[in-house]
Amino acid sequence: MGSALFYHLTRSGPAQLLPMLVGKSLQAGWRVELRGRDRARQAALDENLWLGEGFLPHGLAGGPHDARQPVLLTVEGQAAANAARCLIALDGAEVAGAECQALERACIVFDGNDPQALERARAQWRALKEAQVAAEYWSEAGGRWERRQ
Repeated sequence: MGSALFYHLTRSGPAQLLPMLVGKSLQAGWRVELRGRDRARQAALDENLWLGEGFLPHGLAGGPHDARQPVLLTVEGQAAANAARCLIALDGAEVAGAECQALERACIVFDGNDPQALERARAQWRALKEAQVAAEYWSEAGGRWERRQ
């Protein structure tokens, strides 16, 4: 049974956190689903991942080689064909308790400076805890990532 890690962004954006999360997942031998809510935002993220520092092998879902992708960018409702063991959810993308049970890890990344994103993350926290998913809260408010109780 997997756990859910909530990442509360206050000083940076997802582009700065994703290389670390994806890198650690790939080092653990896990494939990753990177789920968003909007296809255009996922396409922009795809471009950003190709142009950013370091190399994160990935692809946008819907291509001929989805099953071979170490990291697959999807949108809500789109199946991840790459047998992902880690799900990283952005922009308030839905993560169900049953999904977490089947994964090694789910990471919920949210913008703590956006009141709607903050409320969405709180609702996801409550729903996952109700589904008996072990959850952890991480914050960068102190200038570095710290696990908070």
